[in-house]
Amino acid sequence: MTEVDYYDIVRNKLRAGPIGAPKHKKVLEFLRIIWTEEEAKVLSHMEGVRKLTTPRKLAKIAGMEKEKVKEILNNCARKGTILKVGNSFGLLPLAPGIFELYYLTAKDTEENLKKGAKVFREIIDQVLPSMFLSAKVEVFRPKLPYEAREKIINIDETIKPESQILPYELVEEMINQNDYWAALPCQCRLIGEYEGDLCKVAPKDVGCFVAGIIAKQLVDMGIGRKLSKEEAIDYLKKAEKAGLVHNGGNISGPQSNMLICNCCSCHCGGLYPAAKYGVPVVKQSNFQPQINNELCVKCGTCVKKCPMNAIFHKFPIEEDLSDEKIIIKYDICIGCGVCAVNCTKNAIIMEKVRDDPTLDLKKLGLENFDMNIFSA
Repeated sequence: MTEVDYYDIVRNKLRAGPIGAPKHKKVLEFLRIIWTEEEAKVLSHMEGVRKLTTPRKLAKIAGMEKEKVKEILNNCARKGTILKVGNSFGLLPLAPGIFELYYLTAKDTEENLKKGAKVFREIIDQVLPSMFLSAKVEVFRPKLPYEAREKIINIDETIKPESQILPYELVEEMINQNDYWAALPCQCRLIGEYEGDLCKVAPKDVGCFVAGIIAKQLVDMGIGRKLSKEEAIDYLKKAEKAGLVHNGGNISGPQSNMLICNCCSCHCGGLYPAAKYGVPVVKQSNFQPQINNELCVKCGTCVKKCPMNAIFHKFPIEEDLSDEKIIIKYDICIGCGVCAVNCTKNAIIMEKVRDDPTLDLKKLGLENFDMNIFSA
């Protein structure tokens, strides 16, 4: 008789459209770290991502005592490996989802957290790139830096007036449209620190930024650090000055201004595959940097700060040095604005050059995918 692999049954349910938990030894190894065999057995009876159920219903399906099932579910939720809403429980996608909440909660043993960090870094490098490449879904989209509207934006004359600057395109709207903010440590840089691989761009403490009801929920859970309006603005500016990308979901509407990751390309689970392998997981913003070579002093700051290595210093060949300039490889530029906000000579502006829409999640079969991993 074939032995039932409960971990693989659960793995197969951690799916939202083409974004799931691929059948790979490292994925199963990670699940075996975060769940005991008994926990995996109970979770194998759950329906799928964000399909909530109660201990009573699950106990009946699993043929177990309700109190035992409730104890197991509460322990999984305590560790941040499943979602708990009131008295109901649901599965989360692997990422964004289980990975982030597991390390934000950090309630498992230190040994498991360290073991999981090593394995998940291998998943980011070996598993996620091919999944994103196959899915062909650009999950993330950069928001332009704070104060971009006043300081660094130009609009191409071909752009329609009604869509010149849209709310989901500016990180500033996370301040303008909300009255509650919180900061979270970066989980991707956190697992790097467990491995002794510190990010050279920024520490884990300059991490994700949340606003509105999500921020309050996280603070109430003891995960988020509440920020005043002034602290929130300073936090965003600190991130972009360090060279981090304000990566939001490639969505519009109110939720688009509730959560962003401040990403580096050396550790981030989304930006790393995009920068290293060219995987289309980060959608280019509708903006491109334009350099005024008369103002530019060729200091090289933009070259060093660019997370995609899309900016180059073209050194002169001509005797009069007239051909020296900074050039941009636009096919790999994601239009994040990091170069512009860090230019001390104001020689770079972000010009809106296209009007590409956000994802239609329903059309892509991604109704259950949500950058807000804490919603049901």
